[in-house]
Amino acid sequence: MNTYRSAAAAADEDITVPSFAVIPGGQVRHALEGREKEVVEVVEAAYRLHTDGLTVNPPSSFLRFPDRATSRMIALPASLGGEAPVDGLKWISSFPANVRSGVPRASAVLILNDPRTGYPFACLESSIISATRTAASAVSAARALSRDRPRPTRVGFFGTGLIARYIHTFLEGTGWPSDAIGLYDVSPESTAGFRLYVEQSGCAAPVTVHHSPEDLIRTSDLLVFATVAGEPHVEEPAWFDHNPVVLHVSLRDLAPQVLLASTNIVDDVEHCLRAGTSPHLTERLTGSRDFVHGTLDDVTAGRVTVPADRPAVFSPFGLGVLDLAVGGFVYDRVARAGELRTVDGFFHELSRYG
Repeated sequence: MNTYRSAAAAADEDITVPSFAVIPGGQVRHALEGREKEVVEVVEAAYRLHTDGLTVNPPSSFLRFPDRATSRMIALPASLGGEAPVDGLKWISSFPANVRSGVPRASAVLILNDPRTGYPFACLESSIISATRTAASAVSAARALSRDRPRPTRVGFFGTGLIARYIHTFLEGTGWPSDAIGLYDVSPESTAGFRLYVEQSGCAAPVTVHHSPEDLIRTSDLLVFATVAGEPHVEEPAWFDHNPVVLHVSLRDLAPQVLLASTNIVDDVEHCLRAGTSPHLTERLTGSRDFVHGTLDDVTAGRVTVPADRPAVFSPFGLGVLDLAVGGFVYDRVARAGELRTVDGFFHELSRYG
């Protein structure tokens, strides 16, 4: 079914202005907590809709600041089709200096719009949604990329912030077996905090703190890169000679020579090969996109096979349609529980002539 044609046809029907709800972080977390398997299914369904052309996902817009070089804000507009169509926008900021004051680096809101009227009907706290869709995508990739090799059980986290924590939670919540967990971060405080979180989470795997990137990489067969790196800093293909599965979530850690020695899977080719990501730098170096072997949905659907005799790298740019899918999941759960907090009279000018 053409979702957008159906939405356009509905414009001729009687329509009303939707109420406007605000869903704070506590409600978002409650709606998602313990539902890791369901959320992975939601994310995979969104990827299928994207492959089938039932989404609109324009390039993200970056707001940067001359006086704050490490900070940025990003707008991700998107439209998701399917049985429950929704439009919207994620507005997310990244201010790494916050961490020094004990404040999270990222903050975000997600606006959901009614596809029949265009009116926004909800504003959701979205740092949790963003971390959740990132973790669900990463776990889906770990599963797909290890399909034709022994499932990796030595998990290494390169970067130990919030995104790493969510990915660990999703690995545990989807039953991923782990025999050992390795950690590396340039901040000893972050590493100590993450180690305490893992040990208190009930995870039985022993935790090792590594003091060099090489040690972590060589001793892990599932690697999670979740840093705030702005340019590649891991340059040795030989460190990956044991052919690990690599979840390159932070996108800018690996030098082109590492990608050229690997099988490369992305979430969307056009989106991933831009904005100075490692795949973008590799394209600039080689003048070709031949090093990209396919998308995650290609692998999940069996259109692309990932060989076991090379490192397998997943580099996700992060699609706005995933935020809409997870945000819609949260909204539906809160609405069904009768817990929506609506703002009366939010839309005031509802008559054309007063």
